[in-house]
Amino acid sequence: MTDWVLRLIDAGGYWGIFLLMILENVFPPIPSELIMGIGGIRVGQGRMAMEWLLLAGTLGTTIGNYFWYLVGHILGFGRLKPLVDRFGRWATLEWRDVEALDRLFGKYGQIVVFVFRFMPAFRTMISLPAGLFRMGHVRFLIWTAGGALVWNLVLAYAGFLLGQNFRDIDKYVGPVATACVVGAVLLYLWRLATWRPKG
Repeated sequence: MTDWVLRLIDAGGYWGIFLLMILENVFPPIPSELIMGIGGIRVGQGRMAMEWLLLAGTLGTTIGNYFWYLVGHILGFGRLKPLVDRFGRWATLEWRDVEALDRLFGKYGQIVVFVFRFMPAFRTMISLPAGLFRMGHVRFLIWTAGGALVWNLVLAYAGFLLGQNFRDIDKYVGPVATACVVGAVLLYLWRLATWRPKG
């Protein structure tokens, strides 16, 4: 995957970063750590400027997340109840759980969206409930962009400091990402097997 990302970044420059970061959030298997890390290397080589790299990466991240927010927003809270009533067993959810999530997003939605930007397995997934529970568009975009900017700065600066050795990180990022996905699947299967409705 590293070579493909490298070719797209070198061919497209900031537009390549922008496109890759959109794709990374719509199709999470593409790691943002790799994209922004390589961007940081290019900054160290004098081939990119840090401010433009961060702008391209943050805009791409925000747009990619906004896609899932809109999916949730279009589906809407009102249409959710028949789905929960019918398929709640498979989601291990009852309607009271959904109402509790709705209250959580009403009070702390911006903090939840901001904090989840730093969690590899949940960075993109949090956008869907934010849309479902009608978090305001502007509020979602501001907090998503804020969290993305901080995270992208960390990744780009790591690439800048590590230089060409950053390529070696791809050997570890892939297995760690796979382990996170496997862990999430196992956790879901355990919850599915042990879940009993309270209502």
